[in-house]
Amino acid sequence: MKIGAIYPQIELKGDPHAVREIGLAVEDMGFDHLLVYDHIIGAVHEGREPKLWGPYSEKDPFHDPFVMFAYLAGITSRIELVTGILILPQRQTVIVARQAADLDLLSHERFRMGIGIGWNHVEYDVLGQDFSTRGKRSEEQIELLRTLWRGEVTSFNGIFDKVDRAALNPAPKRQIPIWIGGFADVALRRAAKIGDGFIFADGAGDAFTQVETLKKLLREEGRPLDGFGLQNNMLKPKSAEEVVETALRWRDVGGTHIGINTMGMGLTTAHQHLAYLGRCLDALQAAGL
Repeated sequence: MKIGAIYPQIELKGDPHAVREIGLAVEDMGFDHLLVYDHIIGAVHEGREPKLWGPYSEKDPFHDPFVMFAYLAGITSRIELVTGILILPQRQTVIVARQAADLDLLSHERFRMGIGIGWNHVEYDVLGQDFSTRGKRSEEQIELLRTLWRGEVTSFNGIFDKVDRAALNPAPKRQIPIWIGGFADVALRRAAKIGDGFIFADGAGDAFTQVETLKKLLREEGRPLDGFGLQNNMLKPKSAEEVVETALRWRDVGGTHIGINTMGMGLTTAHQHLAYLGRCLDALQAAGL
């Protein structure tokens, strides 16, 4: 099972030095991947209709995943770079295809694109996209991304995107893996139908219950579990011992990846976040992980 670290962006005040320090350190420590969340803009929650129910506001800093990972691709050599998740339907599909292709090329195929549909309708509005059709659009976008990544002249006539005899050049050297993320049943069904894996938000939902639902959905779609990725992002603060307990349980249900979260623990510096990650890694290695 692959062990990853979740970048603690909302607790590091957008410090660019922390990006470098943590990016280099987690690779040196032996983590398999570094995962980042995505929000282009934060919004004031008060006085909204419909209400904003998500955990982040205008006070929480986020780096753009593609820019951040392009930087990290240039200073690291091994670690996998994962969006967990990129809010795909609020973006123009062809721009995502170009950015993802370049990131995968420049990182030597170290990019894994986790995608989701988000919860912030204000973010969609400022980007000129329709919040109400985001789920349906994401499915069409995945089809178009995979088509464009072949690098061939393409015509595409979708509901949301149209391409008239155009090609993405240079194309990536492979089909970049697309994992679906979320905690609603509709996300599980989408992943079973068209995803390469699923990123569970354990804490927002019960990953251990949901993984069994996903396995059932994969069987219904006639898709094998072998080769389908299962990542557990541990959202709630945990001691190193609790991280080990969760990781062992996740391995036993067939989990392939796990992400360690350091946010919500009162840590204020990159050094403190890295020290906690080090304790967790030592405990995981002692447990045979």
